[in-house]
Amino acid sequence: MKPENIQKPKRGDFLISEPFMNDPIFGRTVVYLCEHNEDGSFGFIINRPTEVKVSDILDIATFCNETVFVGGPVEQNTLHFILRGDKGIEGSVEIAEDIYWGGNFDHLLSKIENKVIASEDVRFFVGYSGWSDGQLDAEMEEGFWIVQKKPNPSLLFDLESEQQWREVLRSMGGEFKVIANYPIDPRLN
Repeated sequence: MKPENIQKPKRGDFLISEPFMNDPIFGRTVVYLCEHNEDGSFGFIINRPTEVKVSDILDIATFCNETVFVGGPVEQNTLHFILRGDKGIEGSVEIAEDIYWGGNFDHLLSKIENKVIASEDVRFFVGYSGWSDGQLDAEMEEGFWIVQKKPNPSLLFDLESEQQWREVLRSMGGEFKVIANYPIDPRLN
């Protein structure tokens, strides 16, 4: 599916894999883009949950039973988070209005434990998705990704992960609503 008018992604946009992307990592994924500039791009796959909870990874977070998602294939020995709220935490970077990436992990855990931050307002990821300079732009030209500009935060935080790919496309309306119903393998239709 090669696009006629290529949309340039920006920080805070969703990258939605085109329906027939035959890739074991990125097929039927939604990536929240945290940075896209001349040095490269990175973000997190938001719809690949694991069976692992934060409390399974961190002994100091026994109270934190939030699911950890596979953020991407790069540095899967790292733990990241994005946060929804009217202000971030110490050291966080604002990605879009009321959405932040990273920051002081101990500060975050303290706020979750003391119920200052609701656990449903945080998503945790192992690894991330990264592209070198020009790599994502080349993938955009090949038609691998559909861009949703400034997505509603509820699409990021409030949907069940198995629904996100379809629901994000449906929320875009028009032809994307139709694309959301494409079967994984059209030969089986």
